[in-house]
Amino acid sequence: MELSQLFIKEAITLNLTTQDKDSTLRYLAERFAEVGGVSNVEAYVDKLAAREAQSTTGVGDEIAIPHAQDASVKQAAIVFARAEQGIEWASFDGQPAKLIFMIAAPEGGGEHLQALAKLSGILMDPAAKAALLEASTADEVISVIARFEQTKAEEAAGSNSVADTPEAPVKSSEPYILAVTACPTGIAHTYMAEEKLNQAAKQAGYRIKVETNGQTGVGNRLTAQDIEQATAIIVAADKQVEMARFDGKPVIVTKVADGINKAAELVERAAKVDAKIYRANQEDLAGSQNASDENESLGRKFYKHMMNGVSHMLPFVVAGGILIAFSFFWGINSANPADPTYNQVAHVLKTLGDLSFAMMLPVLAGFIGQSLADRPGLVIGFMGGVFANPGVLAGFNAAGIFDNTVASGFLGALVAGFLAGGIVWLLRKGFSWLPKSLEGMKPIFLYPVFGVLIMGLLMFFVINSPMGAVMTGLENLLNSVPRELSLLLGFLAAAMMSIDMGGPLNKAAYVTGTALVTAADGAGSDVMAAVMIGGMVPPLAIAISATINKKLWAPEQRNSALVNYVMGAAFITEGAIPFAAVNPLKVIPSLAIGSGVAGALSMLFGSVSYVPHGGLFAVLAGGVTNPVMYIVAWLAGGFVGALLLNALLKDNK
Repeated sequence: MELSQLFIKEAITLNLTTQDKDSTLRYLAERFAEVGGVSNVEAYVDKLAAREAQSTTGVGDEIAIPHAQDASVKQAAIVFARAEQGIEWASFDGQPAKLIFMIAAPEGGGEHLQALAKLSGILMDPAAKAALLEASTADEVISVIARFEQTKAEEAAGSNSVADTPEAPVKSSEPYILAVTACPTGIAHTYMAEEKLNQAAKQAGYRIKVETNGQTGVGNRLTAQDIEQATAIIVAADKQVEMARFDGKPVIVTKVADGINKAAELVERAAKVDAKIYRANQEDLAGSQNASDENESLGRKFYKHMMNGVSHMLPFVVAGGILIAFSFFWGINSANPADPTYNQVAHVLKTLGDLSFAMMLPVLAGFIGQSLADRPGLVIGFMGGVFANPGVLAGFNAAGIFDNTVASGFLGALVAGFLAGGIVWLLRKGFSWLPKSLEGMKPIFLYPVFGVLIMGLLMFFVINSPMGAVMTGLENLLNSVPRELSLLLGFLAAAMMSIDMGGPLNKAAYVTGTALVTAADGAGSDVMAAVMIGGMVPPLAIAISATINKKLWAPEQRNSALVNYVMGAAFITEGAIPFAAVNPLKVIPSLAIGSGVAGALSMLFGSVSYVPHGGLFAVLAGGVTNPVMYIVAWLAGGFVGALLLNALLKDNK
């Protein structure tokens, strides 16, 4: 598919007048809808906003490429707009965006993404950018794209690049640079970094080969011969890429934004071998791609490894929690065959929810281990999570071997995840004497067998007892908090959920609440109730503020503000992010105070949550005690936040 054919001529705007990113995204989506390209504007705008929340699509050089996939998109397309004065986009280089290309794609990707990737390469050509800035009609815009697309195709066909002749020998005296680029979605930044690195190497006179880890898979894959001959390797990636193959080579690990904005610097560093030697048996394989290897602190590394586990754990928590909440429709004990309220449907739902919930600790520990030590760390960490709560598997203790073992729960699983990385490091050292002919035995036989054995012995005889004592002590401490101070605890736990909405503080509060409700063994947790209500308030406050004052938010934001009623009810805090980004110094404190008030009231009313997710649906299903007053607390927090928003933002109109 030719790139120029994806541009919708009727939707091109050359005199864009919107004032900010959010209004621009909505405008472009509505233009796309006018020509029949998308059937659900709200859903698509939400997807665009969610993508922006991951990382900015302002790639620098006055260019922004917002992009998202959605089921309501009928066919792949590009909607182009030009803003003469530029629009603030939080771009990598701080410049406002003047050339904006909205890439719309149906869910599931496909071959069209290969054509979309071409756009990134074309926009890196200064001549193409200049021509687009000068174009006076929609036809001229498409003509510019078609002309430079053809030029790129001719250059690729006539090039003697490394990609065309991957087996060509490289003179040892000539720098031969390899690079890997990857961004979370694998559409725009991946290919822009590729193009920038290629340009920088060409200008410096160096040979380079760039592998892209994009939406359609790995492109221009580096071969074993490439890696053997390479002078140095640049990994510009914001997601996991295959790293073990670079063992023993100089590797520069950085973020994909640097591949775009610091391409020349990275190429020069690689040519001069200004890089550390990468050791696959010492360095983490999955967690070091998001920041520079030289500047990353120990605390940042710890956080990234932990969040790799938490992010993989959350879907299991959500699925299990909501299924368990649904089982409460027939009564809080309706899944118990011995209870008079027993219902078979409730029993099935509770069982399915428990099984999903039971995977929480193994997945948490497993993916922390995987972040530290790749697949060997995954299996060892996973089993460490099982050993942290032996009762997770039915009939586990049939032989009575570990009758005196203590479940260490969430804290034990955290320790097990990091312990898995250490065990793999130890095993790699211990088996380093084996001949290379037996190398294949290590990851599939030696590491799993000895790793699980060591993990089991350490967990049952060293880790579980002290970590279990810590968990018990934490529960007892929180349960002993006087009622007056429990209000403060509820305020702080709930406020943390809304300060950075999906960031470290939010995750810290949520993880703590989840750990407590898991350790409660069916008794529920008032802290979890405060945490959940704290995450439900920000979207509700946004929606109420827009209802109270229709002029508070820009017209293009008003409809999505009202959608936040549903987002708040579903405990999707991220629905408030686009609004917080408009004026964070005024919006975030308003939301945090509203959440804090709701959390304190939840504590005052004695609400206890049996599940770690579900929002209003869990409340109505019986997953939270004192549901009426809990809803009152939610609404009160929402109104407090909304009133503060109206008071603080009134001068912005």
